[in-house]
Amino acid sequence: MASVPEAALNKILYVEDDPDIRAIAELALQDVGGFNAALCSSGQQALEVAPEFEPDLILLDVMMPEMDGPETMRRLRALDATRATPVIFMTARIQSTEIQEYLALGAIGVIPKPFDPMTLADDIHRIAKDNTQGA
Repeated sequence: MASVPEAALNKILYVEDDPDIRAIAELALQDVGGFNAALCSSGQQALEVAPEFEPDLILLDVMMPEMDGPETMRRLRALDATRATPVIFMTARIQSTEIQEYLALGAIGVIPKPFDPMTLADDIHRIAKDNTQGA
């Protein structure tokens, strides 16, 4: 599983089907967090955008129509550009068994929804740092 040194954490691909949540996350990631973010409304769009964007980290909603987060992650892993890109799931489903399932799929962490837009960037940095130290 790949990890990202905190200094290299700049480009984030965010995949979320809800336009309101996506808009809040865009502000949280770009304006508050200072990230360069590409936002996608579906797993299919993420598969199209990711190879050219080459994200340092992928934030992935779990519950999406047509292609859910875990399936999107599996398909992103099949692309050369995102084969080793760290993934953090964002979901309201945060029972300990569910979190363990996401980690078993290869995610480096889980951020609960609803998230705090003022601390989202800090949460991302903390998860990335914890995984760098554990690598």
